[in-house]
Amino acid sequence: METSYIIIALCLIGCLAATVPVFMSLFFTSIVGFYFFSGMPVMMMAQTLFRSMDNFALVVVLFFILCGNIMTSGSIVDKLIKVANAVVGFFPGGLAMAGVLACGMFGAISGSTVATVVAIGGFMIPALMDNQYDEQFSVGIMTASPILGIIIPPSISMILYSMVSNDSLAALFMTGFIPGFLIIVSFSIYSYFYCKNRNFKRVPPPTFRELITVLREGFWALMLPVLIFGGIFSGVFTANEAAVVACVYSFIVELFIHKDMKFMDVKKVVVSSAVTSATLLIIVAGASAFGRYLTLEQIPSLIADAVVSHIHTPWMFLLVVNIMLLIVGMFMDIISATLILAPILLPILPEFHISSLHFGLLMTVNLGIGYCTPPLGVSLYITGALVNRGLVYVTRAVMPFLAIQIAILMLLTYWPDLVLFLPSLFYHIR
Repeated sequence: METSYIIIALCLIGCLAATVPVFMSLFFTSIVGFYFFSGMPVMMMAQTLFRSMDNFALVVVLFFILCGNIMTSGSIVDKLIKVANAVVGFFPGGLAMAGVLACGMFGAISGSTVATVVAIGGFMIPALMDNQYDEQFSVGIMTASPILGIIIPPSISMILYSMVSNDSLAALFMTGFIPGFLIIVSFSIYSYFYCKNRNFKRVPPPTFRELITVLREGFWALMLPVLIFGGIFSGVFTANEAAVVACVYSFIVELFIHKDMKFMDVKKVVVSSAVTSATLLIIVAGASAFGRYLTLEQIPSLIADAVVSHIHTPWMFLLVVNIMLLIVGMFMDIISATLILAPILLPILPEFHISSLHFGLLMTVNLGIGYCTPPLGVSLYITGALVNRGLVYVTRAVMPFLAIQIAILMLLTYWPDLVLFLPSLFYHIR
């Protein structure tokens, strides 16, 4: 291994270990690489920064962020939770199941795990505890369930992966439905058996009239994911156009139908979304600059050759990559990790005859698990702040659900036909 590679690796790891923000760590490491080792002018790095942000694929990310903030500011989230509670709330552990189902429905609109933790967890954890659910169980399930925000489409991480891999975004979205369904069902089954013999409050089954009333109140909220998926998968509009349509629809519903958002709130929502989007773009720019340096140095090719020469079977390659991604997810956010690692790992896939769609889903699930793994799992800190508990407590609470997620990950890893069933059915992609 060349000395330059060791220096670059130490620069990046050292910056991250010193808690330097991820985007600054990437910028600094890229500058060191370009200036001292690449032989290329630093101006090429500046061009890479601007070119990475001048990408039409990023438009869909920005508008889905805005859409999620609109829902959080209005009453769409509250109505989705009421619908979920009416459907499953009367079962043992029904309120917890409603929280999981609400995470799935909210994730089908926002595309973000953090937004799902804040919007659903902030409401459901106090509600669970008010209904005498065990605090540790409540914290655990509402920390782990928001992973559905990036697995069930639209997923921000899938959009970025599609940008790197050039896979069909609609086909990549299709890979997320079955894994999302498996997580919802698995968490609901665990909740049922955990709560079955415990004295937690249960709501009575709704009457037909009550169910119709809840569904009628939540109709406009439920139509939002139908609008997004129906438009994308029917070909009426692209994913980019779907994000814009979803924003316009959300504004109309909250301002004129639900009337839970005032015109004076629009500016605050737009500004908040702009700040979040700018933060994302800075990370994209830093990761792109670092990726450009890696490409110039042909590091992905070197890694591919090293991997292929030592690993000879697809199952072993996937096992090693899963372990690596789970470790990376403990220390790096999903956006940076996707943009850095996808260009390195994608060239290796043809050697093992692995579909890039299958791998994109595995990468999303792997890195998504990182949201609730210490030491830097963002979801752990958010839910910890909600209940005023430390990292160790929240980590212990989330362990049973992490075990379920990893078991599902292994199933998805070694049963690719399950992941690719919907893309092959609708798009004839294998």
